Amino acid sequence: MTFEGLDGSGKSTQLRKLAQWLEAEGREVTVTRQPGDTRIGELIRTLILDSRTENLAPKAELGLMFSDRAQGIAEVIEPALAAGRIVLCDRFTDSTEAYQGGGRQLGSELVLSLHAAMCAGLQPDLTLLLLPDFERSLTRARARNTRSASRGKDENRFEKEDEIFYRRVWDAYHQIAIRETVRVIAIEGDEGIEEVHQRIVERVKQRLGMHA
Repeated sequence: MTFEGLDGSGKSTQLRKLAQWLEAEGREVTVTRQPGDTRIGELIRTLILDSRTENLAPKAELGLMFSDRAQGIAEVIEPALAAGRIVLCDRFTDSTEAYQGGGRQLGSELVLSLHAAMCAGLQPDLTLLLLPDFERSLTRARARNTRSASRGKDENRFEKEDEIFYRRVWDAYHQIAIRETVRVIAIEGDEGIEEVHQRIVERVKQRLGMHA
């Protein structure tokens, strides 16, 4: 399962809460994120997200995202799936289609063709796409990364983009949800953390039941 949305949408919080719920239900869970979560991936994450990274061409950024993803699949995701574990991933190819395909205007076709080549077409069984209010998401993300930067952790390169960029990302996410009606569950609105968690739990129960 993957969690998607703009930074500041609450996806990472909801992923952690779902992992705790699944483990309480006796399920074995592997939590991972992209970019990152392997030694190589963390190096790529730093390069991509550090605000000091300048003049990174959109296609080079796209290539780095898929290099990280291919490594994460080989090193983390495939072994976990082979062991019968539930994998919860914070971002996957939908993020790349939204940010690089939409935000960077590289288009979906290029992203999806690279996904087929680099990831052997591996798709999540379920994608939870969090779409709270656009302005609030962006404000929360920028405030959070400002706090992180004050503690010496700089992952602000994307937060330096303007609102037009993020509107393109937002629109791309909506288009993915329209296209992928079985896999993607869009959770819209500004409900509280517990309310959103309960909505996610109900969806996950349904999906796990489908595969029982």
